[in-house]
Amino acid sequence: MRILHTSDWHLGRQFHGVALEDDHDHALVQILSIIDDHQPDVLIVAGDIFDRANPPQSALKRLSEFLRTVRATSSAAIVLIAGNHDSAAQIGALGVLATDGEAIVRGPLDEDERPLVLSDAHGPVAISALPFAYEYAARLCFEDEEIACPADVIRAQLASSRKHVADGMRWVVVAHAFVDGAATSESERPLMRMVGGIETVSAGAFDGAHYVALGHLHRPQSVGLDHVRYSGAPLAFGFDEEGQEKSVSLIDLAPDGSVEVTEFPIKPLRHVRTIRGRLLELLAATEVSNDLVRVVLTDEAPQIDPMKRIRALFPNAVQLAYERNERPVAQRLEEQRAAIDDPHTLASTFLDIVRGDPLTEAEADIVASALNAFATAEVGQ
Repeated sequence: MRILHTSDWHLGRQFHGVALEDDHDHALVQILSIIDDHQPDVLIVAGDIFDRANPPQSALKRLSEFLRTVRATSSAAIVLIAGNHDSAAQIGALGVLATDGEAIVRGPLDEDERPLVLSDAHGPVAISALPFAYEYAARLCFEDEEIACPADVIRAQLASSRKHVADGMRWVVVAHAFVDGAATSESERPLMRMVGGIETVSAGAFDGAHYVALGHLHRPQSVGLDHVRYSGAPLAFGFDEEGQEKSVSLIDLAPDGSVEVTEFPIKPLRHVRTIRGRLLELLAATEVSNDLVRVVLTDEAPQIDPMKRIRALFPNAVQLAYERNERPVAQRLEEQRAAIDDPHTLASTFLDIVRGDPLTEAEADIVASALNAFATAEVGQ
């Protein structure tokens, strides 16, 4: 059986105030092309379909058009679950968009997690779709007051699901979770509302599943076990994701339950990148760039209205910082302590902060003379 696994679209999201609608369209067209070219039996979207519980109408329309196109161009079954950014009730209601074919759409929790069962030439495959839920909702659903963390929620969902998976049946689990040992990104929201709790789930919790299609983390990766996998997001949502290749995962599930994973890259409409240099050097660029840009200026002195000037060439510049302010905190503290211990350095640093230039040679002589006079006076007392 062939499965296309994707997640974390975050439809309706902005990048530091810049709308990503065109970027999402560019990515979704590529996903549709992959579906058309490789004809998967199942399409999985493992949560965080939207960026917030009340997404804009444009995001709802974008998903609706995507699902209609999938139905019109392929016979793939559709599996959708709610993530921690989604409204469970809204995702549950989206089941009407996945009609006219095999589908399972899970928003709210269900105490009786029945899988979607599909068959290929080698027998049945059970697909359990486990939506994200907070602990309080799981305690009510499963009538279990011992549920205290995300791992407990997943365990309760899996226990309910396993009852419907017959011996010898291949089993695919879809979940939105933070599996222990996985690499994170800055743009991911914590899965716990309670401060100090344990957010992660062990890969071993999914014991018995032949493939685990995960959402939540934005970097494509397997974690713990080869068949426990995040597809990652199709777009970069933070500058810490600069340079990452985004992708979707095509999974070929063999008759014995083993899996072969092929990553298909999703090319960005606009790159997320950092540009670094002196302001005048950056303004010497000859072409306008629509990339989503963070600017780091290496100028020692503050510049006049630098962001306005930068945006003439980089209209989607969204952050600006000076390199001198980006040194590690420990290094800056050490430099400050050294400056306090050395009055000459302290005076030079003070002038550098106030006027943007350190002591000149003539000023250094004046400061040295004054310090010597002060030291001589102290000795004479």
